[in-house]
Amino acid sequence: MSIFSKLFKVFLVVVFLPLVPMLLLLGYYQFHMKDNILDTHANLAEMVATSMSQHMEDLTWRLAFAPQVTAALTKKQSPLPVLQEALAANPDFVFLAVISKDGVEKYRAAISAGVSSQIAPVNLQNDPSLTQLAEDPHLLVSSFKLISGRPISEFLYPLTNGDYLYGVLSFFSFLARVQQQRIGNTGHIYIVDSAGQIYVSDYQYAPAFDAETFEQAFASKSPLIKGIKTPYHTYVGAYATTPVLGVHVAVLQLKSEAYRNIYHTNIILALFLLTIATLAYFGALTFAEQLGEPIAALSQAAAEVSKGNFDVHVDPEIGWGEFKRLIHDFNQMTADLKDYQNLRLQAQVSELKEQVFRAVAHDLRAPLMGLQGYIYILQNGKVSEEEKQKYLDLMSQAAQNLSALLEDVLDVSRLEAGMTNLHKEDVPLADVVREVLDTVRPLATQKGLTLSSQIEVEKMNIDRKAFKRVLTNLVSNAVKFTEKGFVKVIASEDQKSYTVKVEDSGIGMAAQEIKGLFQKYHQVHTDKPGYGLGLFISRQLVEAHGGTLEVSSAEGKGSTFTIQIPKEQA
Repeated sequence: MSIFSKLFKVFLVVVFLPLVPMLLLLGYYQFHMKDNILDTHANLAEMVATSMSQHMEDLTWRLAFAPQVTAALTKKQSPLPVLQEALAANPDFVFLAVISKDGVEKYRAAISAGVSSQIAPVNLQNDPSLTQLAEDPHLLVSSFKLISGRPISEFLYPLTNGDYLYGVLSFFSFLARVQQQRIGNTGHIYIVDSAGQIYVSDYQYAPAFDAETFEQAFASKSPLIKGIKTPYHTYVGAYATTPVLGVHVAVLQLKSEAYRNIYHTNIILALFLLTIATLAYFGALTFAEQLGEPIAALSQAAAEVSKGNFDVHVDPEIGWGEFKRLIHDFNQMTADLKDYQNLRLQAQVSELKEQVFRAVAHDLRAPLMGLQGYIYILQNGKVSEEEKQKYLDLMSQAAQNLSALLEDVLDVSRLEAGMTNLHKEDVPLADVVREVLDTVRPLATQKGLTLSSQIEVEKMNIDRKAFKRVLTNLVSNAVKFTEKGFVKVIASEDQKSYTVKVEDSGIGMAAQEIKGLFQKYHQVHTDKPGYGLGLFISRQLVEAHGGTLEVSSAEGKGSTFTIQIPKEQA
């Protein structure tokens, strides 16, 4: 993860973290606001229920005509004129009747002949309510019911002569007034019985409410109805219990309209939060860019410096505040390090030149002095033909050693200058390996070493002369540093590359010794003859083929040099 990404996430967390309590507060506000709205519906339902209670209480003084009925009955007169007059004076009375002590109807009067025909003769014989009223005279009101589609309630009132006044009280006009009231455009007041059935007049439309949901709401302790569904909409509201047995007043409104203000508030708050989030996002992005750019630049520059590149320079203009000073100090530090590096390199080059000069001078002096000595002896002429031939052979060997040293030095110069030209061709690898092994076999035989090869490659696309030189260097080094055991050449191939390994059971090397193994004029064992150029030249030639030369070794366990050259892709 980049520095910019980390800073950007930190800034977003810092900015958005304060929004969390705001969102929690919003949720708390919505929850309680919904309850407050439903409380308004509950208050209206209570008001309607109270009005119904008042309507029932008014029934007592409406029965002021009861003494007149008793007087008529006492005089053995028909009370029908009094009943008719009471019906005319009280439009809410639908039917009145006089019931005997035994519960049998004696007289009846109705607002119309049709209503009278629909009401069967009243017979309350064996009705326990009569016994109850005889012991405790009071007005007894029945539960809510419908007659001819009109909501009614029956009442029974004891007369002083022992008879009873029975009546049917209509709630039609009362409910018609109630049902005309609205809350908003969709809120209505409904009269619902305990089974969840809604009374609807000709003036009111009731959606297809679920009666079971009503029953569950009435059974709960809360008067709030937080959701009652129809096939198309969801309603919310509240209910209140009325004094009429089994009847409830429900105030219901479409949920979308009831909570409209909350939804509008949510939209406004959502837009507000979105605005804050957008500003915070771009603010964090800008600030993170301003803070992350100089840090990222310094980080990349530091990585380059750690690789040894002291030419890196950070533009001070990308910084601000303390970053400018930091960038300036960083650039000054890299400049100082570069100067120090140059001085150190100069010292190292001087030291290396001195070492190379001493090494080459020493190696040149030995064969040259030998040549001079042999020439001096031959010039005196006091040698036999046999000695003369011997000295000539020694002079030839010294000249060959001198030529090989000069050739290695020239090869190093050509390789470093990139002047090596390879002539690749398909070469039988087994022939090259055999030639190399034949070259070193005399020395190997003298030391008692076993030379062997395992070649699983028929031909390699290589420069024969260059590759043979590489292989000769590796095998001759293996023989040189192996006192007993074996030296083995193994070659294999796969679809992508050729692999050639030179394994030995020699003295091996420590991990610290391997580090500078392929450097110029580097010798691990200075007591052994050589110039420290063979492995450097070998790696350069292998890399010129596009391959790699690596070594694995352990002290006392031998070494393995691995050449890997990629195949030419068609």
